[in-house]
Amino acid sequence: MNLPALREIGLRANRRLLGVQRLDHDPITGTRDLHTITDPVVTDSGTRIPGLRMGQQRSHALLAALLKFRLQPDGFTNQDLRSLTAELRGLPPEAVTAGQMTYDLRRLRSHGLIGKIPHTHRYQLTDHGLSTGLAVLADTQSPRPLRAAATAYQAAFEKLVTATCLVA
Repeated sequence: MNLPALREIGLRANRRLLGVQRLDHDPITGTRDLHTITDPVVTDSGTRIPGLRMGQQRSHALLAALLKFRLQPDGFTNQDLRSLTAELRGLPPEAVTAGQMTYDLRRLRSHGLIGKIPHTHRYQLTDHGLSTGLAVLADTQSPRPLRAAATAYQAAFEKLVTATCLVA
């Protein structure tokens, strides 16, 4: 038996397997993304808009709800988001007021997670909002097949929306 040759083959196979299974992440990128949504934003007029507090159930419900609205090409309204976040928080729909949701929508808009559809009372999740919710896909260090699949899915979705004229 040629044990040194078998040992070398085993080591190479093990290195390749570890390379595939290794979780690459950039803590600096993660920290920057976290600060973009948790730090307050000061508008041009000097108004301070608070960030999302990541330890709060309200913030988690907002971010989870946004991902559900990604597939709605005509966006969502205050009422849509209000009922879904109430459900995610385990509250009756009337427990979340329109004023509370307006406050949350303002925070989400100022942090670039959503955008208002012009001439409507509807909002859409931005690419930044989607990448914040699905941070692994935005990371350039994530596996290429995963990023390629996410990019292909996004392109197919946008092509479908355009072909069916679902967006004005």
